[in-house]
Amino acid sequence: MNDKKRKQKQSQQRTPLSWLLVAGAAALAVMALMLLTGCLKNDIPYPRIQPNFTEFEADGCVQAAEIDSASRIVTLQLAETTDIYAVDVTHYALSDGASIVNGNLDEPVDLSQPYIVTLKLYQEYDWVIRAKQNIDRYFTVEGQVGATIIDVVAHRVVVTVTDSPGVKAVKVLSQKLGPQGALESPDLTGQTIDLTEPYHVEVTNFGRTEDWEIYAKETKASVTTTRVDAWTQVAWVYGAAIEGRDNGVEYRQAGTESWTKAPAAWITHTGGTFYARLINLQPETQYEARAYSDSEYGAVIQFTTGNIPTIPNIGFEEWCKPGKYWCPWPEGGVQYWDTGNQGAATLGDGNVFRTTDTSTGTGYAALLQSKFIGIGVLGKFGAGSIFAGKYVRTDGTNGVLSFGQPFTQRPTKLRGYLKYKSVPIDYTNDMWTALKGQPDTCIVWCALIDSNEPFEIRTKPSDRHLFNENGPEVIAYGKVQYGETIPNYIPFTIELNYVSTQRVPKYILIVSSASKYGDYFTGGNGSELYLDGLELLYDY
Repeated sequence: MNDKKRKQKQSQQRTPLSWLLVAGAAALAVMALMLLTGCLKNDIPYPRIQPNFTEFEADGCVQAAEIDSASRIVTLQLAETTDIYAVDVTHYALSDGASIVNGNLDEPVDLSQPYIVTLKLYQEYDWVIRAKQNIDRYFTVEGQVGATIIDVVAHRVVVTVTDSPGVKAVKVLSQKLGPQGALESPDLTGQTIDLTEPYHVEVTNFGRTEDWEIYAKETKASVTTTRVDAWTQVAWVYGAAIEGRDNGVEYRQAGTESWTKAPAAWITHTGGTFYARLINLQPETQYEARAYSDSEYGAVIQFTTGNIPTIPNIGFEEWCKPGKYWCPWPEGGVQYWDTGNQGAATLGDGNVFRTTDTSTGTGYAALLQSKFIGIGVLGKFGAGSIFAGKYVRTDGTNGVLSFGQPFTQRPTKLRGYLKYKSVPIDYTNDMWTALKGQPDTCIVWCALIDSNEPFEIRTKPSDRHLFNENGPEVIAYGKVQYGETIPNYIPFTIELNYVSTQRVPKYILIVSSASKYGDYFTGGNGSELYLDGLELLYDY
């Protein structure tokens, strides 16, 4: 098809973090020797350059495709009226010289599961094409307690009703089990049915039919306290009751008599389910909470709030200089933070320093500098960065880092002070040439993850592994970034956005860089980020 011509354009992937990692001395020595001797051999290996999708479009997308070149994933967000089993790819473009050697995008693609396409430039790389399709499904009945459970994989629906009238006479209020436009037989809306046995509904769409089973179960309680997720100064109390009643949450400190009703502004309702966000609680204190519905009460659940951990050197007051570059920990003390200085110092004095230019006028702060490190062609652009974790090693001309320190509490914000000198971007790699001449951007970000080990960062293009704020291990994430010069210190606050109130983190990641795109060796020579007085907060 004519509209599927492969346009060879530069990738415009957005990177989720900023980074610098520079060459190892041994690798640079080899490069210098080759330049001096001018040796050429017929068996020089092909360069390792990853072929990329730079553009991707398909019928039925509700927004632009997400192209993640680091993970080699294209994600499509499909409307619910789209046939996910036969998605028509209308256009795509590859990076210069790349071609498809496996996979067929000229025919409709089944994206009900990930589809593999292999691209080749000098070597072959597998890309994953995947689709997400949010279908609004619901099934509600009269006198229902709590939310309906809809199991899309098993095609199963479960509702809970009170024991009077019970499961023998259930009036259906609403039904939509398939995508918009699907045929549902029978449509039970407005009917009273006997659910002592499962009821079957056939959903037909695009010529395919699914058999859905409707179940009901009885409960004597018309209100239940489902669970409590206790943080440090915040707790989330979940309940279920009959929709339309006065539903809410009460709480009190353990050992006291009177209950306090959570204000309406603290409560979120979804049908017969609801939750309250309790704030201004005391750390390491025992409380009690219960759901209520009109004059009835659910079970009382006791919970204890968490503590406020100590983060070593979070204000960047303690430094040492055991060699040629500064390290953000006290001499002989705990190494909680690290920088890219270990790699940068192979060709210079590093690019992260202790400074007396602070937000208070006393003590120390961190100065992160972006600059070209080396002599002539023997060097790389490096973005000054500091992070909670450890610089692991230099891999050829790239670095391997461990992002994260053990952490099990759930803060709500990270705040601190910064000032920034932004210069035009004058160093780019092939992916980011369009940024040349634009103002450099600094970034500070924080994340909580529940993986079993810290997050490993690898900047080597053929083995690149960068942080993704939407990764499955991420519980919470937040950032600030500035693309202009800030001559004097300003306060900043990063609110952490949680994907779950229940998941408990195992590691905290705090990262900052003078050049947002430094992990791709892109930024401005001379950008400077001053960072001071970081602090975690635990309340809203």
